[in-house]
Amino acid sequence: MLTGIVIDASDVARMDRFWLDATRGRTGGLRLRFVPAAKPKAAHKNRLHLDLAGGPHWEAEVARLLTLGATRVDIGQGDVPWDVLADPEGNEFCVLRPGHPGVLADSGLVAICLDVAEEDRDAQWAFWQSHADWQAVESHHWGVRLRRTPTSTVSLVMGPPAAPKAGRNRLRLEVTRRDGQPGEFLDARGNEFHVTR
Repeated sequence: MLTGIVIDASDVARMDRFWLDATRGRTGGLRLRFVPAAKPKAAHKNRLHLDLAGGPHWEAEVARLLTLGATRVDIGQGDVPWDVLADPEGNEFCVLRPGHPGVLADSGLVAICLDVAEEDRDAQWAFWQSHADWQAVESHHWGVRLRRTPTSTVSLVMGPPAAPKAGRNRLRLEVTRRDGQPGEFLDARGNEFHVTR
């Protein structure tokens, strides 16, 4: 079952503190686990990121996140109904505004977003539905949304645009399984993920 995200960090304590404050400790049962990294984040966009619901006072929420150490980033998003920020080590995340489909679908920590090219969507959907033990609840031109249960407040959204794979992913999904070998593996399109017991 998909239970968390592993995040490489140059300063594990600082990143843990930032994300605890950024999510207000509400991650819908999803564990964010930070592990020491030898190198800082590269300039390219991560293939995995988090979307947070900004709520009716999204501008104040963005200001709060900036105060915590986030920065605004431009990844070529253009004029969109969300704000793109980066955590203190440069990992991108989005703050969704009211009315965004993701906000209407979930609450709290809105989504884990995995970049998937349109032609890879079916393979990734099948892979993650099987490995995460989450079910598809939506399928649209923009991608597929999976949830652990129909009432879960966290979802996994897979869709374009897909960032090119440039080295090991800094953010990786984590799956807990009672059977099977723990370790790091690759999904259907070469993204690393962790298996724990």
